[in-house]
Amino acid sequence: MKILVTGTDGQVARSLRERGAQFPDCEINFVGRPELDLARPGSAAAAIERLRPDLVVNAAAYTAVDLAETEPEAAFRINGDAAGEVARAAHEVGAAIIQLSTDYVFDGTATAPYREDDKTAPINVYGRSKVAGEEQVRSANPEHLIIRTSWVHSPFGRNFVKTMLRLAEDRDEVRIVADQVGCPTNALDIAEGILTAATSGKGSGGTYHFAAGGQCSWAEFAAEIFAVSSGLGGPTADVTPISTAGFPTAAPRPRYSVLDSSRFQQEFGFVIPRWQESVAEVVRRLVSE
Repeated sequence: MKILVTGTDGQVARSLRERGAQFPDCEINFVGRPELDLARPGSAAAAIERLRPDLVVNAAAYTAVDLAETEPEAAFRINGDAAGEVARAAHEVGAAIIQLSTDYVFDGTATAPYREDDKTAPINVYGRSKVAGEEQVRSANPEHLIIRTSWVHSPFGRNFVKTMLRLAEDRDEVRIVADQVGCPTNALDIAEGILTAATSGKGSGGTYHFAAGGQCSWAEFAAEIFAVSSGLGGPTADVTPISTAGFPTAAPRPRYSVLDSSRFQQEFGFVIPRWQESVAEVVRRLVSE
């Protein structure tokens, strides 16, 4: 199977590069800027036409949640219109598409994990731009999988785990929001899940949730990071829980964005690790570097 991945440096793209070694029947091509720039209309279609893959994984995205509040045009261009262009170009060469989306498509008012058919109601620009991307992908290419994930972390790029370990290098205490709950998910697990679905031989077309098992607050997430790091002799700090009001951000966040991932696991026979396991894997790698 010939796969084209949009982007080269993001957490999921780099995880696909690493986990791709476990899927020898997949030829994975990574195309990023300047050749493929989702901010520039037409560049994605040209790259897809040149490579003519069997599958496109749209891993590139506008992910600056707070900045999107003042750059809505850029967010909607990359996450919305460009996603549709990628899906359309894939369809034109007979390729399926896997589109990555987010828990931020929901408003956070639920009291039980969100299922795929729950109504989307994003409360920030980033979430609205990702909903727009989902809608365009569905319209442009019937052979699609839309995979919503959440609180992505990994040994790569910038993420919450790396930020906490960096802060603990010179702080004894960190103040972390305790009234937002979600599912920290390892990009390496996402990559393996994507490739498992891609090679399953099952027909595409649908929306799936993919998030680590269990749930926690950001403060609990940080405490787990430091517990693992401390056990390995790495940096650690005390966690002081605070409210969302104590840490104002430009973009509002959903208070509860836990995803029910049972459909993906049942459909593709893939067991997603619990969040503590995935966090421990990432922390071990980062501390040992």
